[in-house]
Amino acid sequence: MTSSIAVEASRTPGVAAGGSGGRFVHRPWVAFSLRRLGGLVLSFAVLVVVTFLIVPLIPGDPAVIAAGDGASPAQIATVRSELGLDLPVAVQFLNYVGGVLRLDMGTSFVSGESVSALIFTRFPFTAEIALLAIVLVLLLSVPLGMAVAILTRGGRNKWLDNSFNFLTSLLYSIPQYVVATLLVVVFAVTLRWLPAAGAATLDSLVLPTAALMLGPICVISRIVRRETAVVLDKDYIRTARGWRLGALRTNARYVLPNLVTTTLTLSGLILAAQLGGAVVIETVFAWPGLGQGIVNAILQRDYPVIRGIILVLGLLATLIIILVDLILAIIDPRNLGGTSSDI
Repeated sequence: MTSSIAVEASRTPGVAAGGSGGRFVHRPWVAFSLRRLGGLVLSFAVLVVVTFLIVPLIPGDPAVIAAGDGASPAQIATVRSELGLDLPVAVQFLNYVGGVLRLDMGTSFVSGESVSALIFTRFPFTAEIALLAIVLVLLLSVPLGMAVAILTRGGRNKWLDNSFNFLTSLLYSIPQYVVATLLVVVFAVTLRWLPAAGAATLDSLVLPTAALMLGPICVISRIVRRETAVVLDKDYIRTARGWRLGALRTNARYVLPNLVTTTLTLSGLILAAQLGGAVVIETVFAWPGLGQGIVNAILQRDYPVIRGIILVLGLLATLIIILVDLILAIIDPRNLGGTSSDI
């Protein structure tokens, strides 16, 4: 009798044979959510520690800058005390952590403005160009990579394959600030089609977004091209072509879904890394986002602003990667850490 119960339990998915474990059912979404939540908390803790430790390594004394030119040593000491820079490092760290947990990142050394309010003011500008760049990168790079792979399948159009590899490698190797400068020279100074800086009009979005998305398009389209070439050699694709389903139907129904996992995984990492590139782009185009804000804060040794913006950018990069993992888990349940039969 006991053995028959054990056999029956072993045949029931997610139920352990015998003991109290039989009352629990395996829930892959719960495990997936806990893992991602744990990763987010760990990333947040690392960001808090790193932002606190690296900012004081910036050369220069913020108290001297805040006190102004010609300030006496006594005045500088008073300012240092007002800013809390004379406290022990451990006390400063505890104050910083406590403020972050209360969503209070302190006040600017220079303007006296709340760092949280400053970030809230600048964040929409960074989100605007970042989200637009992400959408356009995926809309352009995936079809481009697939098209090149399909047109060069079986060694055809070798010139296209060589040209694609050369151009994408060349464009990706150019530093972002050089790309941004060239765009300003060509489209703003020479042709005068678009504004060179600022965010006063809708046209102002074009150049910073183009500079931000050019590199990721080159990398992701190359990834898609390689993955598409691999999928096109699979037996089921040959079978679909043998059934004469049509190129559009075959590529959309059988090729594209098999590119999603690898493409989204690598795209998430690349696009998260591009948040750092926003600092350079916003500085070149005088875009009033977080990137320009952190550059100004570094020049002024404004520790609270530097820490707050780096923390926000780091969390955004982490959230992008988690969002990609969530999309992949929805598309393919095996990415939850189990199999589809577990659900």
